Amino acid sequence: MSDISARIHDIRALENLATGQTTIHRLHPLAKLLSTLIYIVLVVSFGRYDFVRLAPYLFYPFVMMALAELPYKLLLARVLIALPFCLFAGISNVIFDKATAFEIGGVAVSFGVLSLTTILLKMYLCVMAALLLVATTPFTELAAQLRRLHVPMVFVLIFEMTFRYIGVLIEEVHSMATAYKLRSGNKKALEMRHMGSFAGQLILRGFDRAERVHAAMRCRGYSLKHVPPARRRLQYADVLVCAAVCLPSLLLRFIKV
Repeated sequence: MSDISARIHDIRALENLATGQTTIHRLHPLAKLLSTLIYIVLVVSFGRYDFVRLAPYLFYPFVMMALAELPYKLLLARVLIALPFCLFAGISNVIFDKATAFEIGGVAVSFGVLSLTTILLKMYLCVMAALLLVATTPFTELAAQLRRLHVPMVFVLIFEMTFRYIGVLIEEVHSMATAYKLRSGNKKALEMRHMGSFAGQLILRGFDRAERVHAAMRCRGYSLKHVPPARRRLQYADVLVCAAVCLPSLLLRFIKV
């Protein structure tokens, strides 16, 4: 029960961070979106042995977190969610790519280990950049900016529904888990024999809740074809910040430091 409540709190906490009033929060959504996109593309473009050349890209998450006054522990906890997937993807390199890349204090470091650390660093940089974008930009402004850029509506819809409905679905799980606990005496967890009926009820309640959420959105004027006008235009500060992120990233990509 406490774990479910913690998940709900974590989702809302990340969204609440976007209501800050720092310099980064006040930037135009387009500037932050383009900066993040270019940064991620450049990070991904490096080879699997380019760990040393990727290291300078750490400037972006640390500088942005400091300027936006974001809690590092909260963002790091979300980055760690992607850690198992990267470990499974890169562990095979350690097993099969055993050629020595270099030595540190007489200890040989294989190309497989170098490849694994590069994958982990790429994961950290890309996920952190995406989290910084979400944590400094209100969700409604981010979705509206995607529409203005003429991103296919299917992708915008999936993005909106996934972000909005995860919290709703977890709340349904919390309500059902509370009801189960009250009816089962002193049992602390869901028994395996009740798992099937619990999952079935969750699917039915999820569909019903989704219909009500969609009806409420339509009553408030939600439409896939409606593109809201921009509240403000790009300012010089927005262009300067975008250039301050993109230009160093491009230089680090094409010039070996």
